[in-house]
Amino acid sequence: MDDSRQIRLPLVWLITAVGVTIYGMIQIFTYLAHAGAQEATPPLNFTAAQVWTIAAFYGAWVIPALLALIERRAAHWASLILGGILVVLTTLAGVFDGIRDGGHLVVLVLWAVTLPGSVATALSWRRLRTA
Repeated sequence: MDDSRQIRLPLVWLITAVGVTIYGMIQIFTYLAHAGAQEATPPLNFTAAQVWTIAAFYGAWVIPALLALIERRAAHWASLILGGILVVLTTLAGVFDGIRDGGHLVVLVLWAVTLPGSVATALSWRRLRTA
């Protein structure tokens, strides 16, 4: 496989990770704007375990891209499964948050996470079939 085709799949997974980051930032700003409009920001009290869980979840988005760089069938399966689970979980959470905080979040999660995540999942499946 030539270099440009080999790097395409990890690049699509990284684009999805960037979309998740953009979605997360806009979600936070939407929450702050909504809370600021109510004249009182409700306190967000996270425990250390919750902060670590959030950091691990968003940090896990680079793992499918790294696994896609490995030229082994097991790594390709792991990239497909982990990436697919992350896309589904983020899409469901984004739709839930969009229903609660505003419809623009639903559109954003579908555009920034689900669309590139679906392309990455399809390319991962194609790589597994051709390998």
